[in-house]
Amino acid sequence: MTVAERIHAVFADAGCTGRLHARRCDGGPAEVSIGGTERVVTASVYKLPLLLAYCRAVDAGRIDPLERLTLTPAECTPGPTGISALHDPVTLSRRDLATSMMTVSDNAAADLLLGEIGLPRVHDLLDSLGLTRTRLVGGTADIQRSLISDTDTHSTVEAFAALADNDEAWTVSAYDPAYTSATTPEEMTRLLSALWRGEVVSPQQTDFARAVMRRQVWPHRIAAGFPHRAVSVAGKTGTIGIIRNEVAVVEFPGEYSVAVAVFTRAARADPALPAVDAAIAEAARIAVTELRRALPGE
Repeated sequence: MTVAERIHAVFADAGCTGRLHARRCDGGPAEVSIGGTERVVTASVYKLPLLLAYCRAVDAGRIDPLERLTLTPAECTPGPTGISALHDPVTLSRRDLATSMMTVSDNAAADLLLGEIGLPRVHDLLDSLGLTRTRLVGGTADIQRSLISDTDTHSTVEAFAALADNDEAWTVSAYDPAYTSATTPEEMTRLLSALWRGEVVSPQQTDFARAVMRRQVWPHRIAAGFPHRAVSVAGKTGTIGIIRNEVAVVEFPGEYSVAVAVFTRAARADPALPAVDAAIAEAARIAVTELRRALPGE
């Protein structure tokens, strides 16, 4: 079987459709693409370009990363992790907001940073890198409002409960790349590759962005495909209903880093779909293995 056939089989066995792109971060032409130029829903993967727009704002002096802000969780965007999971007011720096946004996919932190930076600045970043098919329509709060409207419910809790009902076939804007924040797998690996080559932000902010991505806490998708102590996986997941994604850079010692982006859409709407998570890991493993190459002199 070819690499493409093997990856297609992995997705089919897991009961999902999948789109994937992988490339080495050396800027070379080698790639693995399974529908890699098709537009897909970002879900929380949108926090990656937001992070880099934040880093550019720091580089330009528009934002002080060390300024401390006090937030009240009850007044923030709902979410299962980060600030929204707390009970009492919390004070932290903008740099730590960015860290929480990436390491635990903190919705409240992301929406606060997006409000300060603004969508136009994020799109300026994307345009400067030629990522013309990646567009954000808003933050997590905007997506949650659309879900409540589309499911005719009264809260995000009710909306997600409705989406998890396998007896319903919901058609919601959050599942359609024409109406929600969207990208392509190829553009996400192009963004990651440029970041790893130091072409997006300053060396200091490049180091910061890479470091927070390496500290993402979720081990059940791409990282599960590389359970080796010496291998680093720097990633960002995205999940909403039947959508499960992750983009990451996989770093083997003494080898070129490999950027990989996997976007899936499941047939079932269960809140937990470990078979799909495992498929993301296996598809990434197959693609990265195909592209691995030692650094010169190694």
